[in-house]
Amino acid sequence: MSSSTGLGTRLRNYLMTGVSYMIPFVAAGGILIALGFALGALETGGKDGILAYDPAVMHVSVDDGGVMTGFNPLHVGDWAYLIFWLGKSGFDFFVPVLAGYIAFAIADRPGIAPGFIAGALATGLGNAHTLGTGTGFLGAILGGLVAGYVAKWISSWSVPTWLRSLMPVVIIPLLATVVTGLAMELLFKAPISWLMKSMNDGLSGLGLGAMIVLGLILGAMMAFDMGGPVNKVAYVFATTGLGAAATAASDPHLAIMAIVMAAGMTPPMGLALATVIRKNLFTEEERENGKAGWLLGASFITEGAIPFAAADPIRVIPSIMIGSAVTGITVAALDVQQRAPHGGIFAIFVPGVVNNVLGYLLALVIGTIVTAVAVIVAKSIGKK
Repeated sequence: MSSSTGLGTRLRNYLMTGVSYMIPFVAAGGILIALGFALGALETGGKDGILAYDPAVMHVSVDDGGVMTGFNPLHVGDWAYLIFWLGKSGFDFFVPVLAGYIAFAIADRPGIAPGFIAGALATGLGNAHTLGTGTGFLGAILGGLVAGYVAKWISSWSVPTWLRSLMPVVIIPLLATVVTGLAMELLFKAPISWLMKSMNDGLSGLGLGAMIVLGLILGAMMAFDMGGPVNKVAYVFATTGLGAAATAASDPHLAIMAIVMAAGMTPPMGLALATVIRKNLFTEEERENGKAGWLLGASFITEGAIPFAAADPIRVIPSIMIGSAVTGITVAALDVQQRAPHGGIFAIFVPGVVNNVLGYLLALVIGTIVTAVAVIVAKSIGKK
Protein backbone atom coordinates (compact mmCIF):
# COMPACT_ATOMS: atom_id res chain seq x y z
CA MET A 1 0.00 0.00 0.00
CA SER A 2 1.32 3.44 -0.91
CA SER A 3 2.72 5.54 1.92
CA SER A 4 0.49 8.40 0.74
CA THR A 5 -2.68 6.41 1.41
CA GLY A 6 -4.79 7.97 4.17
CA LEU A 7 -5.25 6.30 7.56
CA GLY A 8 -8.97 5.76 7.00
CA THR A 9 -8.35 3.99 3.71
CA ARG A 10 -5.63 1.87 5.28
CA LEU A 11 -7.85 0.78 8.16
CA ARG A 12 -10.66 -0.05 5.75
CA ASN A 13 -8.34 -2.19 3.63
CA TYR A 14 -7.00 -3.98 6.70
CA LEU A 15 -10.52 -4.76 7.88
CA MET A 16 -11.59 -5.91 4.43
CA THR A 17 -8.63 -8.27 4.23
CA GLY A 18 -9.57 -9.83 7.56
CA VAL A 19 -13.22 -10.16 6.55
CA SER A 20 -12.40 -11.72 3.17
CA TYR A 21 -10.39 -14.49 4.86
CA MET A 22 -13.05 -14.89 7.56
CA ILE A 23 -16.03 -15.42 5.27
CA PRO A 24 -15.16 -19.01 4.16
CA PHE A 25 -15.04 -20.08 7.82
CA VAL A 26 -18.38 -18.37 8.48
CA ALA A 27 -20.03 -19.88 5.43
CA ALA A 28 -18.72 -23.41 5.92
CA GLY A 29 -19.34 -23.38 9.66
CA GLY A 30 -22.85 -21.95 9.43
CA ILE A 31 -24.02 -24.25 6.67
CA LEU A 32 -22.62 -27.32 8.43
CA ILE A 33 -24.37 -26.33 11.66
CA ALA A 34 -27.63 -25.92 9.73
CA LEU A 35 -27.16 -29.33 8.10
CA GLY A 36 -26.53 -30.81 11.53
CA PHE A 37 -29.85 -29.38 12.72
CA ALA A 38 -31.62 -30.76 9.64
CA LEU A 39 -30.23 -34.25 10.24
CA GLY A 40 -31.00 -33.91 13.93
CA ALA A 41 -34.63 -33.25 13.02
CA LEU A 42 -34.66 -36.50 11.04
CA GLU A 43 -33.22 -38.39 14.00
CA THR A 44 -35.84 -37.02 16.40
CA GLY A 45 -38.85 -37.10 14.11
CA GLY A 46 -38.81 -33.35 13.51
CA LYS A 47 -38.96 -32.41 17.20
CA ASP A 48 -35.49 -31.57 18.48
CA GLY A 49 -33.17 -30.98 15.53
CA ILE A 50 -31.81 -27.97 17.42
CA LEU A 51 -30.31 -30.48 19.88
CA ALA A 52 -27.96 -31.99 17.28
CA TYR A 53 -25.10 -31.06 19.63
CA ASP A 54 -26.49 -33.31 22.41
CA PRO A 55 -25.15 -36.89 22.20
CA ALA A 56 -27.96 -38.23 24.40
CA VAL A 57 -30.69 -36.84 22.15
CA MET A 58 -28.85 -37.96 19.00
CA HIS A 59 -28.18 -41.41 20.55
CA VAL A 60 -24.44 -41.10 19.97
CA SER A 61 -21.84 -42.99 21.99
CA VAL A 62 -19.37 -40.58 23.62
CA ASP A 63 -16.85 -40.65 26.44
CA ASP A 64 -16.96 -38.38 29.51
CA GLY A 65 -15.50 -35.51 27.48
CA GLY A 66 -18.18 -35.69 24.79
CA VAL A 67 -15.84 -37.27 22.21
CA MET A 68 -17.42 -39.86 19.92
CA THR A 69 -16.25 -43.37 20.76
CA GLY A 70 -17.46 -44.81 17.49
CA PHE A 71 -19.19 -43.81 14.28
CA ASN A 72 -22.06 -45.66 12.66
CA PRO A 73 -22.45 -44.43 9.05
CA LEU A 74 -25.97 -45.88 8.92
CA HIS A 75 -27.16 -43.88 11.93
CA VAL A 76 -28.54 -40.40 11.19
CA GLY A 77 -27.86 -39.21 14.73
CA ASP A 78 -24.13 -39.88 14.35
CA TRP A 79 -24.05 -37.80 11.19
CA ALA A 80 -26.03 -34.99 12.83
CA TYR A 81 -23.72 -34.85 15.85
CA LEU A 82 -20.53 -35.03 13.76
CA ILE A 83 -21.59 -32.44 11.18
CA PHE A 84 -22.86 -30.00 13.81
CA TRP A 85 -19.54 -30.08 15.68
CA LEU A 86 -17.58 -29.74 12.44
CA GLY A 87 -19.54 -26.57 11.78
CA LYS A 88 -19.11 -25.32 15.34
CA SER A 89 -15.34 -25.80 14.99
CA GLY A 90 -15.41 -23.57 11.91
CA PHE A 91 -17.33 -20.94 13.85
CA ASP A 92 -14.83 -21.09 16.71
CA PHE A 93 -12.07 -20.12 14.29
CA PHE A 94 -13.59 -17.30 12.28
CA VAL A 95 -12.98 -14.51 14.81
CA PRO A 96 -9.29 -15.50 15.27
CA VAL A 97 -9.01 -15.60 11.47
CA LEU A 98 -10.46 -12.07 11.30
CA ALA A 99 -7.83 -10.78 13.74
CA GLY A 100 -5.00 -12.81 12.22
CA TYR A 101 -5.49 -11.51 8.71
CA ILE A 102 -6.01 -7.92 9.81
CA ALA A 103 -2.54 -8.20 11.37
CA PHE A 104 -1.27 -9.95 8.24
CA ALA A 105 -2.52 -7.07 6.08
CA ILE A 106 -0.51 -4.64 8.20
CA ALA A 107 2.72 -6.54 8.89
CA ASP A 108 2.67 -9.46 6.46
CA ARG A 109 3.69 -12.92 7.75
CA PRO A 110 5.16 -11.78 11.10
CA GLY A 111 1.75 -10.43 12.08
CA ILE A 112 -0.16 -13.69 11.62
CA ALA A 113 0.72 -15.45 14.89
CA PRO A 114 0.10 -12.49 17.24
CA GLY A 115 -3.04 -11.65 15.28
CA PHE A 116 -4.48 -15.16 15.57
CA ILE A 117 -3.65 -15.25 19.26
CA ALA A 118 -5.39 -11.91 19.76
CA GLY A 119 -8.48 -13.35 18.09
CA ALA A 120 -8.31 -16.47 20.25
CA LEU A 121 -8.14 -14.26 23.33
CA ALA A 122 -11.13 -12.28 22.07
CA THR A 123 -13.39 -15.35 22.02
CA GLY A 124 -11.64 -17.91 24.21
CA LEU A 125 -11.96 -20.38 21.31
CA GLY A 126 -15.36 -21.70 22.30
CA ASN A 127 -14.97 -20.62 25.95
CA ALA A 128 -12.43 -23.36 26.51
CA HIS A 129 -9.49 -21.05 27.12
CA THR A 130 -8.85 -19.59 30.57
CA LEU A 131 -7.64 -16.26 29.14
CA GLY A 132 -10.70 -15.56 27.02
CA THR A 133 -11.55 -11.87 27.29
CA GLY A 134 -15.15 -11.95 26.07
CA THR A 135 -14.45 -9.03 23.75
CA GLY A 136 -15.83 -10.73 20.63
CA PHE A 137 -15.35 -9.32 17.17
CA LEU A 138 -14.61 -5.80 18.45
CA GLY A 139 -11.75 -7.18 20.53
CA ALA A 140 -10.55 -9.19 17.55
CA ILE A 141 -10.45 -6.09 15.35
CA LEU A 142 -8.58 -4.05 17.96
CA GLY A 143 -6.28 -6.96 18.78
CA GLY A 144 -5.52 -7.53 15.10
CA LEU A 145 -4.65 -3.88 14.64
CA VAL A 146 -2.39 -3.86 17.70
CA ALA A 147 -0.71 -7.10 16.63
CA GLY A 148 -0.13 -5.82 13.11
CA TYR A 149 1.20 -2.41 14.06
CA VAL A 150 3.44 -3.78 16.82
CA ALA A 151 4.83 -6.43 14.48
CA LYS A 152 5.41 -3.83 11.78
CA TRP A 153 7.17 -1.52 14.26
CA ILE A 154 9.45 -4.30 15.52
CA SER A 155 10.29 -5.25 11.93
CA SER A 156 11.64 -1.73 11.42
CA TRP A 157 14.27 -2.19 14.12
CA SER A 158 17.89 -2.16 13.06
CA VAL A 159 19.38 -5.46 14.21
CA PRO A 160 22.72 -7.28 13.70
CA THR A 161 23.06 -9.31 10.53
CA TRP A 162 23.17 -12.62 12.41
CA LEU A 163 19.75 -11.87 13.98
CA ARG A 164 17.90 -10.84 10.82
CA SER A 165 16.89 -14.35 9.77
CA LEU A 166 15.29 -14.94 13.17
CA MET A 167 13.29 -11.72 13.19
CA PRO A 168 10.26 -12.69 11.04
CA VAL A 169 9.85 -16.24 12.35
CA VAL A 170 10.79 -15.93 16.04
CA ILE A 171 11.56 -12.48 17.43
CA ILE A 172 8.76 -10.41 15.88
CA PRO A 173 5.92 -12.94 16.51
CA LEU A 174 7.18 -13.53 20.05
CA LEU A 175 7.43 -9.89 21.10
CA ALA A 176 4.29 -8.82 19.23
CA THR A 177 2.32 -11.65 20.87
CA VAL A 178 3.42 -10.57 24.35
CA VAL A 179 2.52 -6.93 23.74
CA THR A 180 -0.80 -7.81 22.09
CA GLY A 181 -1.72 -10.29 24.81
CA LEU A 182 -1.07 -7.71 27.51
CA ALA A 183 -3.16 -5.16 25.63
CA MET A 184 -6.04 -7.64 25.26
CA GLU A 185 -6.02 -8.67 28.92
CA LEU A 186 -5.17 -5.39 30.63
CA LEU A 187 -6.56 -2.68 28.34
CA PHE A 188 -9.37 -4.07 26.20
CA LYS A 189 -10.92 -6.81 28.34
CA ALA A 190 -12.91 -4.72 30.82
CA PRO A 191 -14.34 -1.97 28.58
CA ILE A 192 -14.88 -4.02 25.41
CA SER A 193 -16.36 -7.06 27.19
CA TRP A 194 -18.72 -4.69 29.03
CA LEU A 195 -19.71 -3.11 25.73
CA MET A 196 -20.29 -6.51 24.09
CA LYS A 197 -22.36 -7.72 27.04
CA SER A 198 -24.40 -4.53 26.96
CA MET A 199 -25.03 -4.98 23.23
CA ASN A 200 -26.11 -8.60 23.69
CA ASP A 201 -28.33 -7.73 26.64
CA GLY A 202 -29.84 -4.91 24.63
CA LEU A 203 -30.56 -7.21 21.69
CA SER A 204 -32.15 -9.78 23.96
CA GLY A 205 -34.55 -7.15 25.27
CA LEU A 206 -35.52 -5.64 21.92
CA GLY A 207 -39.22 -5.34 21.23
CA LEU A 208 -40.77 -5.53 17.77
CA GLY A 209 -40.51 -1.76 17.21
CA ALA A 210 -36.81 -1.66 18.05
CA MET A 211 -36.13 -4.72 15.90
CA ILE A 212 -37.88 -3.03 12.97
CA VAL A 213 -35.65 0.03 13.41
CA LEU A 214 -32.62 -2.27 13.49
CA GLY A 215 -33.91 -3.93 10.32
CA LEU A 216 -34.11 -0.54 8.63
CA ILE A 217 -30.57 0.45 9.66
CA LEU A 218 -28.89 -2.86 8.83
CA GLY A 219 -30.83 -3.15 5.58
CA ALA A 220 -29.68 0.26 4.42
CA MET A 221 -26.09 -0.52 5.45
CA MET A 222 -26.07 -3.67 3.31
CA ALA A 223 -26.95 -1.66 0.22
CA PHE A 224 -24.93 1.48 0.88
CA ASP A 225 -21.61 0.30 -0.56
CA MET A 226 -22.59 -3.13 -1.94
CA GLY A 227 -19.93 -5.34 -0.41
CA GLY A 228 -17.73 -2.51 0.87
CA PRO A 229 -16.77 -1.67 4.46
CA VAL A 230 -20.22 -0.52 5.63
CA ASN A 231 -21.81 -3.64 4.15
CA LYS A 232 -19.16 -5.80 5.82
CA VAL A 233 -19.66 -4.14 9.22
CA ALA A 234 -23.34 -5.11 9.11
CA TYR A 235 -22.45 -8.62 7.93
CA VAL A 236 -19.79 -9.18 10.61
CA PHE A 237 -22.20 -7.87 13.25
CA ALA A 238 -24.72 -10.49 12.14
CA THR A 239 -22.35 -13.43 11.80
CA THR A 240 -20.58 -12.96 15.12
CA GLY A 241 -23.92 -12.88 16.88
CA LEU A 242 -24.94 -15.97 14.95
CA GLY A 243 -22.04 -17.87 16.49
CA ALA A 244 -23.32 -17.05 19.96
CA ALA A 245 -26.82 -18.27 19.04
CA ALA A 246 -25.77 -21.48 17.31
CA THR A 247 -27.60 -23.76 19.75
CA ALA A 248 -30.57 -21.49 20.56
CA ALA A 249 -34.09 -22.41 19.51
CA SER A 250 -34.90 -18.71 18.96
CA ASP A 251 -32.67 -15.67 19.34
CA PRO A 252 -32.60 -12.04 18.13
CA HIS A 253 -29.20 -12.74 16.56
CA LEU A 254 -30.89 -15.21 14.20
CA ALA A 255 -33.35 -12.49 13.13
CA ILE A 256 -30.43 -10.11 12.51
CA MET A 257 -28.79 -12.71 10.28
CA ALA A 258 -32.01 -13.01 8.25
CA ILE A 259 -32.26 -9.21 7.95
CA VAL A 260 -28.70 -8.88 6.67
CA MET A 261 -28.97 -11.81 4.27
CA ALA A 262 -32.25 -10.73 2.70
CA ALA A 263 -31.26 -7.05 2.50
CA GLY A 264 -28.05 -8.00 0.74
CA MET A 265 -29.94 -9.91 -1.93
CA THR A 266 -32.46 -7.30 -3.09
CA PRO A 267 -30.20 -4.65 -4.71
CA PRO A 268 -29.12 -6.79 -7.70
CA MET A 269 -32.56 -8.39 -8.05
CA GLY A 270 -34.37 -5.06 -7.81
CA LEU A 271 -32.13 -3.55 -10.48
CA ALA A 272 -32.64 -6.64 -12.64
CA LEU A 273 -36.42 -6.20 -12.33
CA ALA A 274 -36.11 -2.51 -13.20
CA THR A 275 -34.27 -3.34 -16.43
CA VAL A 276 -37.17 -5.60 -17.40
CA ILE A 277 -39.95 -3.12 -16.53
CA ARG A 278 -38.38 0.00 -18.05
CA LYS A 279 -35.72 -1.07 -20.53
CA ASN A 280 -35.41 2.37 -22.06
CA LEU A 281 -33.98 3.78 -18.82
CA PHE A 282 -30.92 1.55 -19.07
CA THR A 283 -28.13 1.03 -21.55
CA GLU A 284 -27.69 -2.22 -23.43
CA GLU A 285 -24.77 -3.10 -21.15
CA GLU A 286 -26.89 -2.46 -18.04
CA ARG A 287 -29.67 -4.64 -19.40
CA GLU A 288 -27.17 -7.45 -19.85
CA ASN A 289 -25.91 -6.90 -16.30
CA GLY A 290 -29.53 -7.07 -15.19
CA LYS A 291 -29.85 -10.59 -16.53
CA ALA A 292 -26.96 -11.67 -14.31
CA GLY A 293 -28.38 -9.66 -11.41
CA TRP A 294 -31.11 -12.24 -10.75
CA LEU A 295 -28.64 -15.01 -9.98
CA LEU A 296 -26.14 -12.73 -8.24
CA GLY A 297 -28.81 -11.36 -5.94
CA ALA A 298 -30.29 -14.77 -5.23
CA SER A 299 -26.76 -15.94 -4.34
CA PHE A 300 -26.27 -13.06 -1.84
CA ILE A 301 -23.71 -11.32 -4.04
CA THR A 302 -24.64 -7.68 -3.40
CA GLU A 303 -21.74 -6.60 -5.60
CA GLY A 304 -23.99 -7.40 -8.57
CA ALA A 305 -25.43 -3.89 -8.13
CA ILE A 306 -22.05 -2.16 -8.49
CA PRO A 307 -22.10 -1.66 -12.30
CA PHE A 308 -25.41 0.22 -12.02
CA ALA A 309 -24.24 2.28 -9.03
CA ALA A 310 -20.96 3.16 -10.73
CA ALA A 311 -22.79 4.48 -13.77
CA ASP A 312 -25.40 6.50 -11.85
CA PRO A 313 -24.57 6.64 -8.11
CA ILE A 314 -26.82 9.60 -7.24
CA ARG A 315 -29.97 7.79 -8.35
CA VAL A 316 -29.07 4.15 -7.80
CA ILE A 317 -27.50 4.11 -4.32
CA PRO A 318 -30.38 5.85 -2.47
CA SER A 319 -32.87 3.69 -4.37
CA ILE A 320 -31.29 0.37 -3.44
CA MET A 321 -30.86 1.57 0.16
CA ILE A 322 -34.60 2.23 0.32
CA GLY A 323 -35.34 -1.23 -1.08
CA SER A 324 -32.97 -2.98 1.31
CA ALA A 325 -34.27 -0.98 4.28
CA VAL A 326 -37.81 -2.08 3.42
CA THR A 327 -36.56 -5.66 3.13
CA GLY A 328 -34.97 -5.46 6.57
CA ILE A 329 -38.12 -3.97 8.09
CA THR A 330 -40.28 -6.71 6.55
CA VAL A 331 -37.99 -9.50 7.77
CA ALA A 332 -38.05 -8.04 11.30
CA ALA A 333 -41.83 -7.52 11.27
CA LEU A 334 -42.44 -11.13 10.15
CA ASP A 335 -39.99 -12.51 12.74
CA VAL A 336 -37.93 -14.37 10.15
CA GLN A 337 -34.85 -16.08 11.59
CA GLN A 338 -31.93 -17.67 9.78
CA ARG A 339 -29.06 -19.89 10.95
CA ALA A 340 -26.81 -20.00 7.88
CA PRO A 341 -24.61 -16.95 7.20
CA HIS A 342 -24.48 -17.49 3.46
CA GLY A 343 -26.17 -19.34 0.63
CA GLY A 344 -28.68 -16.67 -0.36
CA ILE A 345 -32.11 -17.90 -1.34
CA PHE A 346 -30.79 -21.45 -1.67
CA ALA A 347 -30.55 -21.65 2.12
CA ILE A 348 -34.33 -22.11 2.32
CA PHE A 349 -33.96 -25.58 0.82
CA VAL A 350 -31.99 -26.81 3.84
CA PRO A 351 -34.48 -27.81 6.56
CA GLY A 352 -34.18 -25.78 9.73
CA VAL A 353 -32.10 -22.94 8.30
CA VAL A 354 -34.96 -20.45 7.88
CA ASN A 355 -37.83 -20.59 10.36
CA ASN A 356 -40.39 -18.72 8.24
CA VAL A 357 -39.76 -19.47 4.59
CA LEU A 358 -42.93 -17.76 3.31
CA GLY A 359 -42.14 -14.62 5.30
CA TYR A 360 -38.58 -14.68 3.99
CA LEU A 361 -39.73 -14.98 0.37
CA LEU A 362 -42.35 -12.28 0.89
CA ALA A 363 -39.70 -9.89 2.25
CA LEU A 364 -37.49 -10.59 -0.78
CA VAL A 365 -40.35 -9.98 -3.21
CA ILE A 366 -41.40 -6.74 -1.50
CA GLY A 367 -37.80 -5.48 -1.25
CA THR A 368 -37.10 -6.33 -4.89
CA ILE A 369 -40.24 -4.52 -6.09
CA VAL A 370 -39.56 -1.46 -3.92
CA THR A 371 -35.96 -1.30 -5.19
CA ALA A 372 -37.12 -1.52 -8.81
CA VAL A 373 -39.81 1.15 -8.35
CA ALA A 374 -37.42 3.49 -6.53
CA VAL A 375 -34.80 3.14 -9.27
CA ILE A 376 -37.34 3.69 -12.04
CA VAL A 377 -38.77 6.78 -10.33
CA ALA A 378 -35.30 8.21 -9.67
CA LYS A 379 -34.14 7.59 -13.23
CA SER A 380 -37.36 9.00 -14.69
CA ILE A 381 -36.92 12.36 -12.98
CA GLY A 382 -35.96 14.91 -15.60
CA LYS A 383 -36.57 12.56 -18.52
CA LYS A 384 -39.17 13.35 -21.13
